[in-house]
Amino acid sequence: MTRHSLLDLVPVRQGSDVSTALGEAAELAAHAESHGFTRYWVAEHHGMPGIAGGATSVVLAHVGAATKSIRIGAGGIMLPNHAPLAIAEQFGTLDALYPGRIDLGLGRAPGSDQRVMRAMRRTLDANGPDQFPQDIIELQSYFANDGRTGIEATPGAGANIEMWVLGSSLYGAQLAAALGLPYAFASHFAPDALDQALETYRRLFRPSERLERPYVAAGFNIFAADTDEEARYIASSMEQSFVALRTGNPGRLPPPVADYRAGLGAQGTAILDHVLSCSAIGAPATVKRQIDAFIARTGVDEVILTGATYDPQARAKSLAIGAELMDARVAA
Repeated sequence: MTRHSLLDLVPVRQGSDVSTALGEAAELAAHAESHGFTRYWVAEHHGMPGIAGGATSVVLAHVGAATKSIRIGAGGIMLPNHAPLAIAEQFGTLDALYPGRIDLGLGRAPGSDQRVMRAMRRTLDANGPDQFPQDIIELQSYFANDGRTGIEATPGAGANIEMWVLGSSLYGAQLAAALGLPYAFASHFAPDALDQALETYRRLFRPSERLERPYVAAGFNIFAADTDEEARYIASSMEQSFVALRTGNPGRLPPPVADYRAGLGAQGTAILDHVLSCSAIGAPATVKRQIDAFIARTGVDEVILTGATYDPQARAKSLAIGAELMDARVAA
């Protein structure tokens, strides 16, 4: 059985604001819960006007209050930006509020540019990406309350947190395997090393107290609608955002544009063909073929669906179609 979950970047639409985006995030999480999604994740980004999930643990507290049973968590927290003790306290608090529902995916990328990185960390020397494995082990120690750090995280000690390693390269795959943790690959925007990373993780995996066998999730964009044409239309908002980001002009999520790709130059088309290679865009039958092909290719245990649309209702419908297709796979 392949599970399905949701990654939400909490997009801020043009003509809207952060407050509205946060309200829409809570509604989307409740919608995902009603359609059988396993988990709802928010990713940490900074300095991006079109993404409102920077204070990730605060967003999750807000989302938790709007839901009842779906797992909620970070996909992920960029751990080099933070002291492990601070994350232990934040996610220990979330576990106290919503026991047995909290995930903590950990990444070593900054989620920002160099200028914002320095503002977040104050110094890049004391707590940089090279410290990432040690930071994860320190964080595990706080949750286990095993005394190795000499500090008891309050809250945090004894919290029942499901920890993941995130990645888009072989580094994260190797680390997740060595620590015996579940692994999530960011194929929804960085697909290059997908196949090699999954093979590496499965081959090198060492069982742990938390996990006996490898467990893999992978990101997958979905834009589903009644027709292929409508799906391409609603997908154009995120396509515009990707092109803007990759060409150094990030901004808020723009309205969709009909036949957007037709007016796009070679550079923009190449960007989209690459970054959206792990995607499904179309009517239900089209999306089914694309999801089936992705699962057959990767053998993942879980597909993390994502993909922002300008119209929140279009996104809700797209995800509902995706959930129905995933449920049909289980029933078949």
